[in-house]
Amino acid sequence: MVEFESPDHWDTAARHYEQTAHPFTARYAEAALTRVPLGPDSRVLDVGAGTGALALLAARTGAQVLATDFSPGMIARIAAAHVPNVEARVMDGQALSLGDASFDAAFSIFGVIMFPDWRKGLAEMARVTRPGGYGVIATWREQGAATFLLLGQIRRKLFPRREGMTMPEAVKALSDPVDFARELIAAGYRDPKIEHVTFDYELDVGALAEPDSLFGMSPDWTSLGLDEKDAVIAEVRQMAGESAILPIPSTALIAVARR
Repeated sequence: MVEFESPDHWDTAARHYEQTAHPFTARYAEAALTRVPLGPDSRVLDVGAGTGALALLAARTGAQVLATDFSPGMIARIAAAHVPNVEARVMDGQALSLGDASFDAAFSIFGVIMFPDWRKGLAEMARVTRPGGYGVIATWREQGAATFLLLGQIRRKLFPRREGMTMPEAVKALSDPVDFARELIAAGYRDPKIEHVTFDYELDVGALAEPDSLFGMSPDWTSLGLDEKDAVIAEVRQMAGESAILPIPSTALIAVARR
């Protein structure tokens, strides 16, 4: 998934991501926020913020929020929301240009897990979290989520000999709660608590009329030929049956740790 390590990739995808992935990841961001006490005096950091699913929700608590991402396109979408207590800055989460112990809570909702050096990303989050503050990280299970999860399932059924999409290293490394907890402690956090959180991604079957828009971010789609893509679309329609919505149960691990 080398393309996911390039800001250019995310710059191009930012508007589409905001329309499709953002509403879904916001459900996990909201679940993460319920696990940490925040208020108007809180200083909150969102690392790998994307289009701001966590940052914009955290702002509703009155907290002062800094959203960071290495993609200028993603940061531009957050800035366009014009939320007065949200600052959006282009920044590499593997080397945060921020002071030690400067935030009450540092979040990363499916952000740090995409980093080439994700351990450095976790350590940087811990470094900028004040003693007694919180680190909150969400990752997917190893098979991914939403359309990525669906495409992987269909690929294994229809094209079992075709190599599938390679998930980011951190997704594999953190899929087990015991391993996840160990990595958080190594990064500088303590007392990690990890929970499985599942929501349905509701795939609109009508969106299959423009499958490149629906599936285009996944190598499990872009690597297919035209006939193979037609077979995938037919399989999705069969799975949905008469329903206009195909639910895709997607499980994340949400970790909360103290500094």
